[in-house]
This record gives sequence, C-alpha cells and structure tokens, in this order.
Amino acid sequence: MLNISQYRTIVRASAYYDLIVTAVFATPWTFALAHDQLSAFNQWLGGTALPAFTPFHILFACLMGSVVLVWSLLRLLKPQLYHGRYDGSARLLFSSWMLWTLHATGAPLLWLFIVPELAWGVAQWLPVESGIAPAAA
Repeated sequence: MLNISQYRTIVRASAYYDLIVTAVFATPWTFALAHDQLSAFNQWLGGTALPAFTPFHILFACLMGSVVLVWSLLRLLKPQLYHGRYDGSARLLFSSWMLWTLHATGAPLLWLFIVPELAWGVAQWLPVESGIAPAAA
C-alpha cells in the first residue's frame, strides 16, 4: 500500500512521461517529424509504413497532444489523488483503443505505447493509505 507521498511521485512521474512522449503531437510541424520517425521505426520492427495523414488526421492528433500537455502540467503542479485516479482511468481507456488498433493493424510500434500506458494506468490505481480524503489528497 502506498502512502500519499509515494502516490504523488507516481502521478508526477506519469506526467513527465506524458510531456516527453506527447510533446511532439502538439503542433502540426512537430507531428510531421514524429510521424515520419514513428513510421520508419514501425518498419524497422517489421511492420508496414504508417498511413499518410490528411490535415483532419493531423488536427485530431494535435488536439490530443495539446490536451495531454495541459493535463500533464496540471498533474505536475497538483499531483492529487483524484488526478491520478482520473489519469489511470484515461490510460486504461487509451490502452483499450491501442489494443484494438493493434488487433486491426498488427503494427508492432503500438507495443511501445501500450505497455507504458497499461503500467501507468495500473500504478495510478494502486491502493493508497486510508484516512486521506480524495479531495484533500
């Protein structure tokens, strides 16, 4: 069982991870570079090239990247219990959609995202010492 300090460390670490991984998804220009690199890496892992993105695909990728960056900053500044629980839930949902996409495409690159997402999702749902009200934690 974690104490609140340990739990907040997990929430902050997951936020730092998100900043590193999703920063490239926040603008169309950085996303274009990341898309090319991710496509090449997927091919190196034995998969196929990633499909080309249209401006609408890029819009949604950048919206996701922007929201995750803002959410990460909130968790860095206020690593509260309920922020971690919400983030853990979101990661389990994201993992579900990644697993669905893995099933549909077989893209080996997805494992590099699925494993950490599941790990952060589970870590943020670990039990925390009782006696701490979620709103105050």
